[in-house]
Amino acid sequence: MGGVPQTSLTSPLVGREDELARLTGVLERARAGEARAVLVAGDAGVGKTRTLDEVAGRAAAAGTTVLTGHCVDLGDVGLPYLPFTEILGVLAADERFAAVLAGHPVADRLLGGGPDDGTDGAPSRLRLFEGVAALLTDLADTAPLLLVLEDLHWADQSSRDLLRFLLSRGVLQRPAGGAPGHRLALFASYRADDLHRRHPLRPLLAELVRLPGVERLELRPLPDADVDRLVRALRQRRLPDTTVRRIVERAEGNAFYAEELVAATDAPAGGVPSGLADVLLIRFEQLSETAQQVLRTAAVAGRRVGHDLLRDAVGLPEEELESALREAVERQLLVSGDGDTYSFRHALAREAVYADLLPGERARLHGAFARLLAGPDRRSDSAAERAHHYRESHDLPEALAASLEAADHAQRVGAPAEELRHVEAALDLWTAVDATARPAGPDAVTLTLRASAAAVHAGELHRAVSLTRSALAGLGQDADLELAARVRYTLAGNLLSVDNLEAAYSYSSEALGLIPADPPSSTWVWAAATHVTTARQVGENETALRVARRALPVAEELEVTDARADLLISLTNLEGGNRSTPQGRTRLLEARELARRAGNAPVELRALFNLAIGCFESGDLEESLPWASEGLDRARRAGLLSSPYPREMRYLRLLVQYTLGHWDEVLRESAEHAGEGPAVDGHALGPGLYVALARGESGVAGRAEALLKGPFDWMARMVAAVVLTDAAALRGDAEDAVRWMRSSVEALTEAGTRPTVTLRLAALALSAVADTVAELRRTGDGAGAARWTDTAAELLADARWSAGHGYDDAPQGPEGQAWLARAEAEWSRVSAAAPDPAAWEKAVAAFTYGDAYERARCRLRLAEALLAADRREDAAAEADTVRREADRLGATVLRERLDDLARRGRLTDTAPAGAGAAVLTAREQDVLRLLALGHSNRRIGEELFISAKTASVHVSNILAKLNAASRTEAVAVAYRQGLVAPEPTSSHQVGR
Repeated sequence: MGGVPQTSLTSPLVGREDELARLTGVLERARAGEARAVLVAGDAGVGKTRTLDEVAGRAAAAGTTVLTGHCVDLGDVGLPYLPFTEILGVLAADERFAAVLAGHPVADRLLGGGPDDGTDGAPSRLRLFEGVAALLTDLADTAPLLLVLEDLHWADQSSRDLLRFLLSRGVLQRPAGGAPGHRLALFASYRADDLHRRHPLRPLLAELVRLPGVERLELRPLPDADVDRLVRALRQRRLPDTTVRRIVERAEGNAFYAEELVAATDAPAGGVPSGLADVLLIRFEQLSETAQQVLRTAAVAGRRVGHDLLRDAVGLPEEELESALREAVERQLLVSGDGDTYSFRHALAREAVYADLLPGERARLHGAFARLLAGPDRRSDSAAERAHHYRESHDLPEALAASLEAADHAQRVGAPAEELRHVEAALDLWTAVDATARPAGPDAVTLTLRASAAAVHAGELHRAVSLTRSALAGLGQDADLELAARVRYTLAGNLLSVDNLEAAYSYSSEALGLIPADPPSSTWVWAAATHVTTARQVGENETALRVARRALPVAEELEVTDARADLLISLTNLEGGNRSTPQGRTRLLEARELARRAGNAPVELRALFNLAIGCFESGDLEESLPWASEGLDRARRAGLLSSPYPREMRYLRLLVQYTLGHWDEVLRESAEHAGEGPAVDGHALGPGLYVALARGESGVAGRAEALLKGPFDWMARMVAAVVLTDAAALRGDAEDAVRWMRSSVEALTEAGTRPTVTLRLAALALSAVADTVAELRRTGDGAGAARWTDTAAELLADARWSAGHGYDDAPQGPEGQAWLARAEAEWSRVSAAAPDPAAWEKAVAAFTYGDAYERARCRLRLAEALLAADRREDAAAEADTVRREADRLGATVLRERLDDLARRGRLTDTAPAGAGAAVLTAREQDVLRLLALGHSNRRIGEELFISAKTASVHVSNILAKLNAASRTEAVAVAYRQGLVAPEPTSSHQVGR
């Protein structure tokens, strides 16, 4: 490196006192064992890097280990884990960390030197993430640690996933047992002005800022006074006041703009250029020709470049190169860093230099970097970078080969999203590359199928469908029949994942018809297995059973073990003894073992899901949890957490916890697992929304309606249906509840078969209708009550039908029967003059299978029915049970309704309404409250479970005590004396 100075930024840091104090405070808390993270946002050039450099310098001076990783813009492709690989590279090069690194093989794996240890030929993503977290926490135990990640807006998805894991489950978590936390802080910067609406970083930021240990710091433009100070401090020679004012005006609070404008004041006469790019190029053009050549070459490399790579690319003698680098560093266009690297002072500087290159010059330099990176010492993790350089140099055959190599690397390190992007990049290049120059291996159709598989693994299900349709369109007239069949049954499977059932059945039928069963082949077996699945989904069970029985012995004969497992899963529900029975579970266990031996994770996940859901359907809630947990662990090991069955199992596990009443666990686990998958959806949000609704949180309905946006998703539609129907019922809006119930059932009906959730939705809507009928009867609106009674009868018919037609047309299990009991009890409120305690006792008993909240809600109705039957002691006992359960769950809506019933039914003592209330008895206070609402004596009697005559006596007593001549005057006096207050409205705003 000769005498090139290792200088950092020399410009003063002006302003930012508040931001520095805040970041320093975070570091102090981290040194005391309270791990924290700060997301530093700001526009390009506003001073994020300079501020972080200042804090990092202070931290290092105080004995904190500072490690910095940078994200790099590689266009549409990404280099998996780049900022973390950079950090690990720095650690590996420093002997001080050798002992810590020796205990963490994850470093070797990310640096390309360690063996894979995962299943299915892919390393365990979870172990990799946990390994990085363990390494960082061990470093923090040795000395306080500050981790700085720059330019998150350019981060690849795998780096974003790892960051999500570290902050949600890793380094910020406190050890168990009250031990001190990790002495670690993480500061990550990103360009706020680069985050367009669909930028992939946006959903991650939204998740991270909700974590308790993460905060956001926005660097806003500097005030004009601070920019003025900065401009004057940048030059030893005093600038004219008019020049300073002009620079302040043009900089608009951006420190980098100001610095560049000041630097451009040395330009020849002609005035300061109007655009920042022009300013940057003027500074650049003030360099010597050699220095310009070096910067042009460095700009092609990217934001950062190693000394040796730059030397080889530029082709200059070492002495000339060092002289040019010194010149660029002194002019603050380049900054020298650790590990013999150089970076542009700002990304905008690099972009301006790069944009000024001639097309031929740009292509030539990209080609030089590509060839250097492809040398004998090339690393597998450089394939994405090589593909980028080859593509920009127009060497398309090499770009194609490097893209495929990058896809293979992404697959090995468990980065399906990056694998997808690299395969898609290869597909974009495919037709532009002559057939003789393409790498040996798959054709375009097979490559497109690989892309569709990666899309499924990454959770991009609609993209998977689109890619498979492209593969179908790419089949020629003389296409191999086995490939044609494979494309069609793959398309069928992908269509199933996006709930396009009829089309899936059509394509699986075509696939099975394309290839003969004799001679037997594995392709035919898989076509048959897929057709069995699609046939069952559209209700063609006889076809499914016939094909499955024919294909199973062929799978055994050919030893296609994973297809055999898949067929066994399908047959579990086709031959009797379905997944909710002991016989069905025995067959599913056999299928799971076969799939495990075959190494087919997706089929193994299907078996585990059916084991978990079968236990749930049979009412064995506790037994369901281990199967769902095993399935999710298996998905993590295979890198398939975003694929369909793991998403279903995540929802199921949360649903079981919700049903058992472990609501805080639901919220905790939802937050934890936000770090393992992509953007949240109905599977991840559902049970948490159920909790939020029951706890009376505002905006729940809006969050549920947001699930309905975008392409149709069955689970999102189902979750929204439950939340929106229940929210409408809770606020007493029968019309809205019925509307949501009916529209949702229509949307969720597949192949003419209504969803099993119809039963739950009908019962919820019936609750609102029963309330409405009771209200109309109290007001004497017999015609209105009759109309709603007809609606209630229709809802009851829907509930009864659904209870008898569950999964595979069998009667629903304990959960369904409990909802039917509730629907019948709600109907008793509609069809009889008074609610029937026996119907509600039956509903309470039905929910003892495990649903704590619904059992408590039925108990509240039971208490109301007992009051109406004048069984006050029994009603009080039920109310006490509801009170305890509502308090345990934090179910505020239920508690409010209980308190209202207790007040109206005199189940507990009611506190006086005001200081003057002593003149009235407790019962008279209740009557006065209803009197203020304009209720008649009959209505007051119904509300308070007393006769109209008794209510009339209480009204007369109130008039006498308040010395009022009329009911209206009595109410006016009561308001003046504070005897009554406005009715609370919180329970009427549930979900809104």
